[in-house]
Amino acid sequence: MRQFLPRFLRKRGGERDQNRTTHNTLKPEQPFYAVGDIHGRLDLLDEVVFKINPDKDQPVIFLGDYVDRGPDAASTLERLFDMTTGRPDQFVCLMGNHERMMLDFIDDPLGRGGIWLRNGGVATLDSYGIKGLSAQTAPDDVVDVSHTLEQRLGPEMTAWLRDLPLSWNSGNMWCVHAAFDPAKAPTAQRKKTLLWGHADFLTTPRQDDLCVVHGHTTVDTPINRNSRIAVDTGAYRTGCLTAVYIAEDHCSFVQSLPKQT
Repeated sequence: MRQFLPRFLRKRGGERDQNRTTHNTLKPEQPFYAVGDIHGRLDLLDEVVFKINPDKDQPVIFLGDYVDRGPDAASTLERLFDMTTGRPDQFVCLMGNHERMMLDFIDDPLGRGGIWLRNGGVATLDSYGIKGLSAQTAPDDVVDVSHTLEQRLGPEMTAWLRDLPLSWNSGNMWCVHAAFDPAKAPTAQRKKTLLWGHADFLTTPRQDDLCVVHGHTTVDTPINRNSRIAVDTGAYRTGCLTAVYIAEDHCSFVQSLPKQT
């Protein structure tokens, strides 16, 4: 993705702030879990959901990027769709930039949606049985592929994806896919920031007591400091999907056992 995005939107390791550590204040209204970027790894999703035991009825927030790169995007979406529509008060899926790119491909395959194919979209198409797309594919065929994808998603899944929220809040905790602008209040955040990131997010702690739980930026190990909790451990590549359990003044991590595709 690095070659296609402006510098301030690129995913970075998130370690530049390690010499300016501040303690996070964790004051959710109720305990909850947040789960990092899944990227088509249904096996890891099922393992982590089993480990966190959702029968406890605590909210489980999925932080976006369910599709692309991994092999099972279609099945991952189906599993999440069933969970969130079956128990909407407990399971919440946020929109990630990869869901946004997939919808842009459906809406504008030859324009703003083209970036999706270069950033993992081909793997998602393959999971829906749509093969043969390449950089040399004729424009008319690309448009046909976008129509086929929409048909295979179906109207209910497509509507669900379009309605995915960009954030979730409990107490002083805010869950988003990518980032907050650390200088702005939660209600003043731009959609682009929530989905793609912000130049100051990884290096500048907030000056209030809010804490942002996020994915999008891949880290070797989860981070809990400087106004944010980062839980994207590159599941599609490392085989390690991370969830975080947050209660008042408590944070602990639950992970799948690392495995490769």
